[in-house]
Amino acid sequence: MIGLDKMLPGQEGKVIKVEGQGVLRRRLLDMGLTPGTTVNVHNVAPLGDPMEIRLRGYELSIRKEDAKGIIIECESEKKVKDAQSIRGNQEK
Repeated sequence: MIGLDKMLPGQEGKVIKVEGQGVLRRRLLDMGLTPGTTVNVHNVAPLGDPMEIRLRGYELSIRKEDAKGIIIECESEKKVKDAQSIRGNQEK
């Protein structure tokens, strides 16, 4: 399980939980980011923030800071490991 902010374009997974409290958490849940929902990362802005995700038939742009609290279980653990490897190489 990883934070939504760690996912790359093309990756897909299911929401496990939305961390946090208060207005932000409520708003994320109201927008459909509820446990069990399938989320696909569609695009990430050139500077890394915001990211565009697809869920429940619509696209949503979300700040990376807010995406950290959305815990995702990726469809394939291999894709996660490959993406983390790619991301590590890009940051060097």
